[in-house]
This record gives sequence, C-alpha cells and structure tokens, in this order.
Amino acid sequence: MSYFDMASAAPLHPVARQAMIAALDEGWADPARLYREGRRARLLLDAAREAAADAVGCRPDELVFTPSGTRAVHSAVSGAMAGRRRTGRQVVVSAVEHSSVLHAAQAYEQVTVGVDRSGLVAADDVRAALRPDTALVCLQSANHEVGTVQPVAEVATVCRAAGVPLLVDAAQSLGWGPVEGDWSLLTASAHKWGGPPGVGLLAVRKGTRFAPQGPADERESGRAPGFENLPAIVAAAASLRAVREEAEREAARLSVLVDRIRARVPRLVPDVEVVGHGTLRLPHLVTFSCLYVDGEALLTGLDRAGFSVSSGSSCTSSTLTPSHVLKAMGVLSEGNVRVSLPPGMVAEDVEGFLDVLPGVVADVRSALGAPAGGAVLDSGTAADSGTPGNPATDTGTGSDPDTALVVDSLGTLCPIPVIDLARVIGDVPVGGLVTVLSDDEAARLDIPAWCAMREQEYVGERPAERGTAYTVRRRV
Repeated sequence: MSYFDMASAAPLHPVARQAMIAALDEGWADPARLYREGRRARLLLDAAREAAADAVGCRPDELVFTPSGTRAVHSAVSGAMAGRRRTGRQVVVSAVEHSSVLHAAQAYEQVTVGVDRSGLVAADDVRAALRPDTALVCLQSANHEVGTVQPVAEVATVCRAAGVPLLVDAAQSLGWGPVEGDWSLLTASAHKWGGPPGVGLLAVRKGTRFAPQGPADERESGRAPGFENLPAIVAAAASLRAVREEAEREAARLSVLVDRIRARVPRLVPDVEVVGHGTLRLPHLVTFSCLYVDGEALLTGLDRAGFSVSSGSSCTSSTLTPSHVLKAMGVLSEGNVRVSLPPGMVAEDVEGFLDVLPGVVADVRSALGAPAGGAVLDSGTAADSGTPGNPATDTGTGSDPDTALVVDSLGTLCPIPVIDLARVIGDVPVGGLVTVLSDDEAARLDIPAWCAMREQEYVGERPAERGTAYTVRRRV
C-alpha cells in the first residue's frame, strides 16, 4: 500500500517515536514543580521549546505548545483580535485559507481576498483590503490542497507598513523550512511533519498586542491552558528538527517525482486539469482534476489498487459542496485528486500509481456513461432515456437562451450534469445553445471548466424555477 496523503497527516517519524518513548519514562512529572522529577520534566519542556523556536525562527519565550493546530489558530485569532479591539473588528483572510482560519474569522467582520487560477494571493489585493479598522490579516504560507506557496514576506511588508499584524498558518510548510518575512503570529501542527497528533505551535512575536481568551491558566504563558502533554511535545520538537535536517535533500528528490506526475498525468489520462502554481509550490504535492469522474469512486478505485490519496471533490465531502479552495480558484472540481508524497517515497511507487491511474479513471467514466476522449458527440448519438441523469431535452437550437436545447439534470450530482451536457452538445449546430438545469453547487464550477477544456463558450447562468440554468454555446 502506497500512502500519498502526507498533506493530511504524515506517518510518525522514527525520531518522534524514540523521543516519545524516552519522554514517557523521564517526563511524566509536573514541569511546574521544584522537586527532582519536576525539574527533569521542565528541562525536557524547555529543550523542546528551544528546538521548536529555532525551527520557527522566533525566541523561545515567544512560542507555546497547544493541544492542536486548530486550537493554535483559534487562540491566535481571538487573542490578536482582543489585543487590538480598540482598532476594530475587521479580519482580512485569503479565500483559500484552511477552514480552521475561516471558522475562527467568522466571529468578526471577515473580508476575503481572492486568488488567481493558480491559487496565488496578490500582495496588492491585500493592501487594497486594508482599512483603518483592520485588526488582523491571515495568510497561509502554502496551500493545503494545491500546494501553492504564498508571498508571505511581501504581504508581511504590506502589513507592517500599515501597522497590522500578520498571522501565518504554516501547517503545510514548516517541516520544509522557516517562514520568511516579518510576520507577527504563526501557527503549525505537529502531525503535518511527522510528529504525533495533538500538538500545535503558536508563536507570538514580541511587540504584538495579544490578549489570551478562554480559561485562565498560568501554564504556557496563559495562552494554552491545561497540563502539557510533555511526551508528545518532546516528540513533536524532536521530529521537527529531524525533518528539517532532511528537508533540502527530500525536497529535491520529491520535486522530481512530483514533476513526473504533473507532466505525465495529462498525457496518460484525457481531459485532466493540473491545478496549483507551476513553480511556486510545495515540493511534495500535486493536484489534478479529471473531467467526467466521480471523486469518491475514483478514490475508492485507487484505494483498491493500493494507493491512498485525497480529494477536494464535493462527492467526497460530507457537505456535498465543492472545496472552497478549488471554488476560489475557479478550476474544475470533479474527479479531484491530491497527491502528497511522504519523505522516503520511491520512484517505483510513483510509477505504479501512473500505471494504474488511467485504468481506474476509464472504469469510473465508463460506469457513468461519459463520452470517451472528450469528443463532441454528433446529433443522433447524444443522451437518451438511459443516460446517467436521464436528461429531458427539448428541440430548441436557436441562439436565444430562451430557445436553447434544455437538459434537465436536476436531482443529480456532478459529474452527471457535465456528462449530460457533453452528450447533447452535438445535437445543436455550431453557434447553437444548450442550457443545463442543475441544483448541484459543483455545476457552477464544473460547467464553465468543461467549456474551457472543450473550447466551448460559457454564456452564463440565471436562476431557474428549480436550481440554476447554465447556458453554453457550441463553438466547435
């Protein structure tokens, strides 16, 4: 079995395992006590803090350990906002932040900065979003779904000039290196780099106004109440130091494997969109979306073939809505696959993945009745009563949306509305219109994406009696 989901959780690093076992024997006592066992525990805690602070690039007294990365994010946002409550309640976030950041910011006046199709934030857009009542800016160091590395240093300069603190979510990048720039607050999570789950980092640089919220406690500078999980903390710090020592070598090696996936997947599988920035990206992560593919079926097929991957497709989510990251980027969301390679991954496993992927995608497409190779079907070969969505169509073929051929895909989930569109587009002449009725939120992304990939014209959308009407003009 090949594990390709490092971005969700990294396997426990051998150094973390060794450090945790040792700390269970040596660090079980209360580090706040003055007797021998307490002093021994305090030495372990202080050493872990110094190691983590060195990796982050801050002073040891600026860093605390939290019960999770999510807890670190919420503490950072609430503490920074409380510290600057006289300034205002506006929080500026990028549209592709991790959900923990977006949830934390919902308690305030949230202003969202968009991204381009590669998922990249522009520093000028952050500058334009700042107001006199802006109390905090949040920006991830690298995206968790597509791997795009954000211009943190440039945005930090903008924030510093405006007198606004910058919170950086470094969960995905900290194992690869320190975050550059004059940031004010930083969070991370140990299970992303091979440490144990249940340990987060929160760094607040000196001079940053910060008022801890929640239960009062003297531990961890009052910023993370509760008894420290010292064995896990020691393991987290030890593994962070270890992965940093390996980072440059592993980044160079994994980048070659990721480049291989980025280059070969579009050649091996028809109708694939590789998403994320081509060069400003994490070394181990690549994401692509497959047209006419159900994401859950694709992941299940790859799992059966021995490959564990992740997805941002709506059909793999409990909310049945597209990934907010893919939505913000405006890219295809159906059939989405995220591959994030762990350290030590070998070329043979990547080759194995590339060998099985075309067959798995083809099987899923065949089961859904998708057109082969993305071809436009000629009139007479398009959808009938046996198509996946059972689309009911009229015979209109004019250039007016009101006289367009109508495809009823109501009650079905993507990729069915897109497959229905592909199967009837050949029924209208070049210049003719097709309108797809759909109540699936993913169609708002996937129908325009299909048009771009198939060189058809996306006319637009309008409310319908049920759902939304998406209109497409045939160009080829």
